[in-house]
Amino acid sequence: MPALVRGLFPDCLWTMPATDPPTLYLTFDDGPIPRETPFVLEQLARYEARGTFFCVGENLERHPEVARQVLAEGHRLANHTYHHISGWSHARPAYLADVARCQAVLQALQPEARPLLRPPYGRITPGLARQLHASHQVVMWNLLTCDYDPDYAPAQCLATAIRLTRPGSVVVFHDSLKASPNLRYVLPRYLAHFAALGYRFAAL
Repeated sequence: MPALVRGLFPDCLWTMPATDPPTLYLTFDDGPIPRETPFVLEQLARYEARGTFFCVGENLERHPEVARQVLAEGHRLANHTYHHISGWSHARPAYLADVARCQAVLQALQPEARPLLRPPYGRITPGLARQLHASHQVVMWNLLTCDYDPDYAPAQCLATAIRLTRPGSVVVFHDSLKASPNLRYVLPRYLAHFAALGYRFAAL
């Protein structure tokens, strides 16, 4: 993400500090759903990895058993709005209400004082980000795998993700049906590659 864009959102989390051993922060957007989220959990478990799942509120209400499985395996749930809406195309009151509706569902599953929020598509205005900062840590990323792109060959998706990864990277995958072909190819190989290099994988 260009530095100019990051500069417009100084309160958003884009990356994490480098640590020893090096750590990556894998995040998964758009779930939870029965088919893809358990696959992700299985892959993470092989490496004792922890991840952060940015959940759509509708999916949380449809599949609470999957959300509970995420928590039971030591991962974190976070807010991705209730209807997966853009902060560019919705009025601020409507957007904030959608965030609050998702947070109410999350709070029943995982009570926490300062929740995490990722705006769908990364689309948010500086003013909206400032307002949300009072109640949420807004989380962006410094590595988007683009696993949702059907024209992105799985091998290329993996190679690019590996090339752009740095210690402390906040990495975006998607536990969605749209991303499934790339996710199922890339995630196991990505984990294996960085585990072999001595990296650990932590939740935010």
